[in-house]
Amino acid sequence: MRYMPVHQYIPNSVPQIKRQMLKDIGVKDAEELFVDVPEKIRLKKKLKLPQPTPECVVRRHIESILSKNKTCSEMLSFLGGGCWPHYVPALCDEINSRSEFLTAYTGDVYSDLGRYQALFEFQSMIGDLVAMDVVSFPTYDWATASGDAVRMAALVTGRHEILIPKTISPDCSSTMRLFCESLADIKPIQYNPENGQLDIRDLKRKISSKTAAVYIENPTYLGLIEAEGEEIGEIAHNHGALLIAGVEPLSLGLLRPPGDYGADIVCGEGQPLGIHMHFGGALLGFLACRDDERLVSAIPHRLITITPTERKGEWGFAYVLPQRTSYSARERALSFTGTSTALWAITAAVYLSLLGPHGIRELAEAIMTNAHYAMKRISEIGGIKVPVFKSPHFKEFTLNFDGTGKTVREINKALLKHKIEGGKDITKEFPELGKTALCCVTDVHTREDVGKFALALEEVVK
Repeated sequence: MRYMPVHQYIPNSVPQIKRQMLKDIGVKDAEELFVDVPEKIRLKKKLKLPQPTPECVVRRHIESILSKNKTCSEMLSFLGGGCWPHYVPALCDEINSRSEFLTAYTGDVYSDLGRYQALFEFQSMIGDLVAMDVVSFPTYDWATASGDAVRMAALVTGRHEILIPKTISPDCSSTMRLFCESLADIKPIQYNPENGQLDIRDLKRKISSKTAAVYIENPTYLGLIEAEGEEIGEIAHNHGALLIAGVEPLSLGLLRPPGDYGADIVCGEGQPLGIHMHFGGALLGFLACRDDERLVSAIPHRLITITPTERKGEWGFAYVLPQRTSYSARERALSFTGTSTALWAITAAVYLSLLGPHGIRELAEAIMTNAHYAMKRISEIGGIKVPVFKSPHFKEFTLNFDGTGKTVREINKALLKHKIEGGKDITKEFPELGKTALCCVTDVHTREDVGKFALALEEVVK
């Protein structure tokens, strides 16, 4: 038999082991495992894998590749749009790196009580933050949670239309359309061109008896604070529709919780709650609703709560079994959750417990102050309009470069030479706004950082 080398970095590459594995699963050849992959997208040649190499050489090679990445500790970043630079307390990393949390997989209702308690604390704090009664098991990200929310609304109301703001995050919008495919139509509501607020007149024209829900974001994807949440909720409820609010949790240190202005379902992104960015992740979606039997029964995720036991004064965990959720049909389900989201939910619980009610208010005030200082400082630069809309903003704001004669791409490329990562280019997402970028300023940005950003912009746009 021809000798087949065993690769030191490819597991189960011993020929005898491979043959036994194929035999055990009833397959003659590994190619049979890929019959579902269309021929037109299959690689028709062998991979040029490197020959077995000493580990020290491999390590040096990989590190040289990874060194091309630059983190926020090496350069100044003002990039937001769904994942933001925030300070992460050391305790968050300390707790989520503990083996009982980091390596734990989902146990059963009798063995996973420690993790259930941690997740119950997360659900309780999110419930307090958004003023909702019920919070589900965490989801993959805000977009996933928003898709769950609008699908819940369609199922509960039996209606087949969802109204969303035109300024919505493109990720949320596309996920909603996917989750509601063949179930409900997603229709946009215009915004006021002066202040970016949802156009109430357009909402009144489009809402009808077919509308299952009106979805709003507060703050919006473009960073401005939606001031008419209560009126929007009243309009929705007067037509028998639900109000869904998507929120950034730290903003709730200053803003009214959505439950106080009539929201029926709330979703949002928990990444600001003590979670590192990790090159675009990790993300953490949360989903909450009123204590309404119709809404609770439509939640596609597991639920954890506590209840009195037969012993007086004793409490125990009550766990909604996976069989009644989309988790039990993962191969067909649209939504996503898992062990990683549980880990980030525990991290968020640690973060929120460290802040407390007063801490989150102080942090929100600091973020808003920093962002408005940055807008004022950058507005002094000729050719740049900031912000595009005349509204109060939280953390994120828009920079328009039409007056500079340069594109956002050109400006961001030039900023990199100053070791600064500029805002997200939203020119294609919102072409009506011209050459516009979405920037964020958070608790990690000092006035010196903002000054460096402004000076670099001033030099770049000359």
